[in-house]
Amino acid sequence: MEPRTEEIEETPAGPSTGSLTSRVGKRADPFLVVCRCFSVVTSLIAILCVVVNVLAAVRSFRDSHDLFDGIFRCYAVVIACFVVLAETEWGFILKFSKVLEYWAGRGMLQIFVAVMTRAFPDYMTQKKDLLLLQNIASYLLLACGVIYVISGVLCIGFLKRARQQKEISREQAVKDLEEIERRREELEQLLLEHGARDDV
Repeated sequence: MEPRTEEIEETPAGPSTGSLTSRVGKRADPFLVVCRCFSVVTSLIAILCVVVNVLAAVRSFRDSHDLFDGIFRCYAVVIACFVVLAETEWGFILKFSKVLEYWAGRGMLQIFVAVMTRAFPDYMTQKKDLLLLQNIASYLLLACGVIYVISGVLCIGFLKRARQQKEISREQAVKDLEEIERRREELEQLLLEHGARDDV
């Protein structure tokens, strides 16, 4: 039994599972990083649209300028919130509205919210601060919507989905390697305990 133990100990070890795990886990897809950053920026702009429309709705109801404008702003707030949720790619939202899985559909929704935010009645010309904020928010979201529509036409959304599946597979591979490493350490420990008992 002793020669066999020596054979096992002298066998050259290949690359450790830990180094493989760290090598696989460190790789981040630059394309997905850019997509996530753009999604965060779009969410922040949509939140800005929510704030602008809330302020406009409050002023409409408080000053009794136009009841219909206040109701219109409330709808804009709801749809802008929906844009923010769509950017999180929450499974429930995408299941609820399949069209938002496609970037072109998501872009059209953002353009619609931008147009709703940009629309303002005559009395708003007197509110220069709110008017400027509305213009900034609406044009920024309009730009994001146009980028989404163009990207959707170029099928970049499908490319992102394929890369995400690849990343999920890589993460699963890392978990599997970690599990293998843990079991290997357990087996080595058992082997050492067994060898110690044989020596006694």
